[in-house]
Amino acid sequence: MTPSARLSAAIDLLAAMEATPQRPADALANAFFRERRYIGGGDRRAISARVWRVLRHWRRLHWWIERVGGKVTPRTLVLAMMALDPEARENPQHLFTGERYAPLGLIGSESSLYARLEGQGLLHPDMPPAVRLEVPDWLLPRLERTFGDGLEAELAAMDGEATLDLRVNLLKSDRPTARAALEGEGIHAVDTTLSPWGLRVAGRQPITSCAAFRSGLIEIQDEGSQLVVAAVGARPGMRVLDYCAGAAGKTLGMAMTMENRGHIVACDVSEPRLEGAVRRLRRAGVHNAERHLLVAGDRWARRRSGSFDRVLVDAPCTGTGTWRRNPDARLRLRERDLVELTEKQAAIMDRAAALVRPGGRMVYATCSVLREENGDQIAAFLARNPAFSLVVPDGADDDLPAGLSTDGQVSLTPRQHHTDGFFAAIMQRDAG
Repeated sequence: MTPSARLSAAIDLLAAMEATPQRPADALANAFFRERRYIGGGDRRAISARVWRVLRHWRRLHWWIERVGGKVTPRTLVLAMMALDPEARENPQHLFTGERYAPLGLIGSESSLYARLEGQGLLHPDMPPAVRLEVPDWLLPRLERTFGDGLEAELAAMDGEATLDLRVNLLKSDRPTARAALEGEGIHAVDTTLSPWGLRVAGRQPITSCAAFRSGLIEIQDEGSQLVVAAVGARPGMRVLDYCAGAAGKTLGMAMTMENRGHIVACDVSEPRLEGAVRRLRRAGVHNAERHLLVAGDRWARRRSGSFDRVLVDAPCTGTGTWRRNPDARLRLRERDLVELTEKQAAIMDRAAALVRPGGRMVYATCSVLREENGDQIAAFLARNPAFSLVVPDGADDDLPAGLSTDGQVSLTPRQHHTDGFFAAIMQRDAG
């Protein structure tokens, strides 16, 4: 595709996002490209990169366009991006040509907008703090509570592009072997610094089409997510429950640390998500896992009360820790979402706690950075459930690196740990 055709596709994708604002951008982009199979891999990456750049600066671009009296449209958003960001600087007259597959030529108001914005820079002293930091107004005080003086640095790290992390599947390989297999396909990877099973790949790479992925040697999984698996410390012979398993990404990791011995159950309330786990489990060579769909009135949990050595509660959350990957998520997040999610998290934890055997452990995890979903939830749970207490990781019953947690709680952020934002709390039920 020509640069103009790529730009036209990016404008069309932004228009599709504008038409369905509550649909996640990555899901919409996948559908957009499926319907246009003539767009090759390199073109898809270029189009997505332009769109995601706009999403990362959404509030700032709107502020600038409105400041100079312009109308916000997909076309003016990409124009403003070209004008304001030196890294995205292009001459729009060379792209908006109206020729075949190119966007229509600029109209007078668009040319005027570009001229007034060119060279201004993305930030301005008059910007409200929430606009400058690209967060909803209502969320800013909660983020200040989490990060304090480090707020701007933490949010700047969340503005960057996410790393591409892989977990080596020890059921089939080891890190040196998997790394060499990737190198043989032209993909350079280095060991992650925190996860004992992780590899990090530079840039965007077609991992899912490589032989190492298709044969189950590796899985795509952020290093922070791998560390949640490490916090569980699932071992061979244990009975383990992944209570909110989704498509079983962490189930795969725990089956690996169990060496395919013992029994692991992946539960979820979504049948499509659990069905999506089947192929992943098969590809990874996992034989000790079963799936269970949680439904209202289900007696399954009652019959298994107090029977699991380890229970992982990977709770539904705001996903504020994943903004590097999903910059559009911050635009969709509403205050009532946080209220509803914290109520749901508390209820899920209480139900899951009943499944932990005496002396067993429950690990509560989120991909959120908000205290309301993390430390506050744990404090409230422990107050309601005095039979549980936080456990300080010691490396014997978990796979966490030394020093990552000193109080039984692990908080990861993109700035401090170069992972997505994750939280995990390790709690043990009294043996008596």
